[in-house]
Order: sequence, then structure tokens, then C-alpha cells
Amino acid sequence: MALTDPKLPPRFAVSDWHTSNTVIRTNAERQRDASHRVRQESRFLRNETDNHTRWTQHDSNTKLEKRIHDINNWKKSLERCLAETDAEIALLQQEKERTELALEAKKVPLDITLECLMLRENRQNIDLVRDEVEAQLHKEVEVIEGAKALLQQKVNEADEQLCLLQEARHQLHLDITDKHTTLELDGECYHLNNNSANIGFQVNPTRTVKGSVTPETWDSFSNYNKLRAEAEMKASKHLREAIFATLQQTANDLEAQRQASEYAFRKRIHETNQARSELEWQQKNTMEEISTLENDIKGIKEAIDAKNAPMMVAQTRLENRTYRPNVELCRDQPQYQMCHEVAEISGSVRALNEKLREAENALQALRSNLERINEDLAIKNNSLALDSRSMEVRQKMKEVPHSMMNTGRVFNTIKHSSRVPTMENAPFTEAQRTQSPMQLTSPRATNTYTPPITGRKVQSPLVD
Repeated sequence: MALTDPKLPPRFAVSDWHTSNTVIRTNAERQRDASHRVRQESRFLRNETDNHTRWTQHDSNTKLEKRIHDINNWKKSLERCLAETDAEIALLQQEKERTELALEAKKVPLDITLECLMLRENRQNIDLVRDEVEAQLHKEVEVIEGAKALLQQKVNEADEQLCLLQEARHQLHLDITDKHTTLELDGECYHLNNNSANIGFQVNPTRTVKGSVTPETWDSFSNYNKLRAEAEMKASKHLREAIFATLQQTANDLEAQRQASEYAFRKRIHETNQARSELEWQQKNTMEEISTLENDIKGIKEAIDAKNAPMMVAQTRLENRTYRPNVELCRDQPQYQMCHEVAEISGSVRALNEKLREAENALQALRSNLERINEDLAIKNNSLALDSRSMEVRQKMKEVPHSMMNTGRVFNTIKHSSRVPTMENAPFTEAQRTQSPMQLTSPRATNTYTPPITGRKVQSPLVD
């Protein structure tokens, strides 16, 4: 009864006891073998993963170092290009300012030429002619206006080119700024290690960030910015040379036209002086002739007055002889002679009066001609005074504007500072091994300036 009580634990056989021990021993040995295998595999995997992690991290550091080197090379190259662009902008700005000063300086000769034209409008009567001086002055106005238009065109081109250079410089500056920021970030990443304090797990760090580009695109972008800046610098150099040539050309044209106008002035003054000298000679001779003719008229009048007494004597004799008595009233020879004498004296008086009228008419004509000579002489003196005043006013045109001073120094500056950087100074990256160099030209790079050949020949001054 007691052995079959359900409250008592079951009893096992001895074979069950031995089987249980065998199972426990076998399981223990198998588990120890499995544990040993796992321990060996984990040690191998741990060593392998540790080595792989260290080498992977080393490769990352190496690539970061190479990337930093490439970025630094591009940064230095772009900084050199930026410095050269700044220098080119300064040179072009200097040439633009010189052109603006030269353009402003053209107001003086234009005002002087217009003043000369206005002065010569005060010429009188016959001297108000369309002579060579007027033609040269109008031509001078055309030359000055043409020079102003040409200089204004160069100023506009310089403004446009400066905008292009500033835009290229802005792109270089942005690229350099981005590379500077990238260098700081990659430098921090390069110096991170397993013991750094600012490391931690990140959410989805291997994601592809929106806006990411390939290394080829990155290299092409910097290469494009550099080539564009070089192309704009080359175009700016050609423009500076064109501005220098334009300044020289306009200065030479104005100087040649100034000399031509002053030669025409001197020639006209010489001709006017000759005409005045001729008039003065005619005035002197006419006045002498008037004086002589007045004396002759006075002599004629005296001669007429001198005929009165002989006429009265003859007429008195004839009248007295009419009172002879009777047969004594004879028409004798004295009678005929005295009648002849009266007739002769009357004829002489008539001839003298006729000559007196002719002399007085001649005197009147001489006086009228003398008045005309005096008027023309006054006109010539007025014209000479106006032309002389114009020549005095034109002396201001001989002053060289300050914008055209030291042109040799400026040209040497242009010649020695116009070096355009080439791709020899650019870094050579991996992306450039698989692509050909990019060719970039500015739309104004080939717009070279060829000064026109003028056939104007400077005449020598007139020698009196």
C-alpha cells in the first residue's frame, strides 16, 4: 500500500541511471567541443575583423589624405588664378579710367574748335568766306566727335569685360570657399580615430545625399572655372591692348588735325596780312593822289579866278571903244584883236571849268575809293584780330591731357603683367586621366583691335 502511494516520487531502474549519466557525459563533451570550436572560430573572426577594420580604416585615411591633397592642389591653383584675375581686373580698371579721362579731355579741344568757329562768324562782308580754315575746323570737329565715339565704345567694352571678369572671379571665389570648407571637414575627418571624443553612431550614414556629384564632374567644374577665368583674362589683355592703341590713334589723329588746322590758320593769316599790306599801300597812294589832286583843283580855281582880270580889261576896252565918234567908230585891228581876246579868255575859262568838274569828279571817286579801302582795311584788321584770337585760344590744345602721360610706362605694365595662366599650373587628378582637356574661349577673346590706317599727312608750317 505504501509503495503504490501516488504521493511518492517514481523509481527508476539502474539502467536508466547509467543511461542518464552517459547522456549527460556525452552532451557535456559535445557542448565542450562545440564551445571550443566556437571559441576558436570567434578568435579567428575577431582577429580577422580587427585586421580588416584596421586596414579598411587605413585605406579610408589614405583616400582621405589623397583627396585632401587633390583638393589642396586645386585650391592653390584656383587661388593663383584668382590672384591673376584680380590683377587683370585692376589693370583693366586702370585702362578704363585712363580712357574715361581721355574721353573727358576731348571736351577741351571740342570747345576750343567751336569757339574758333564762333569767333570767325564775326568776320564781316567779303571776309565772311568758306575758306580752308573753316573746312579744317569742321573736319576737326568731326575728328574729335569720332574720337569720342571710339573712346566711348572702348569704355563700354571695358565695362562689359569687367563684368565678365567679376563674374569669373566670383565663381573662382565660391569654388575656393567651398574647397576651403571641404578641406576643414575632411581634415577633421582625417584626424578622427577610435579614441576621439566626438564620434558616435549616426542614422543612415551611407545614404546618397541629394546633390552629390561624381569625381569627374567635380574635377570638370573646377577646370571649367579656371579655364573660363583664363579666357576672360586673355580677352581682357586683348582689350587693354586695343584701348592703348585707340588712345594712341585718337591722340595722333587729333594732333595731326590740330596741326592741319593751325597751318590753315597761319596760311590764312599770311594771305590776310598780304591783302592788308596791299590795302595800306593803296591807301597811302590814294591819299597822296587825293592831296595832289586837291592842290591841282586849287590851282585850276586860281587859274579861273586869274582870267577875270584880263576878261574885264578886254571887255572894258571894247565897251569904251564903242563911244568913239562918227567915222572913228571903225572896226580896226585892235577891235578884232580884243574880240579875239575875249573869245580866247572865255574858251580858256570854259576849258578850265570843264577840267575843274573832271578833277572834282576824280577827287570824289578817289575819296569814295579811299573810303572803301578804309572799310576793307578795317574788315581785314577785324579778320586778323579774330584769327589771331583763335590762334591764342588754340594754344590750350597743345597741353597734353594727364590721362595720356607716361604712356610708355603704362604700355610696359600691360606687356609685363598680361601673362595668362595655363593648365601647366593646374593639379593633375585621377579624373583628368580619363577625359580630354576642356577648351573654353570667351566670346570676346578673338575680338582683336586693328587700328585704321589713316592717310592724313601733317603739313609743315607756313613760312612767311
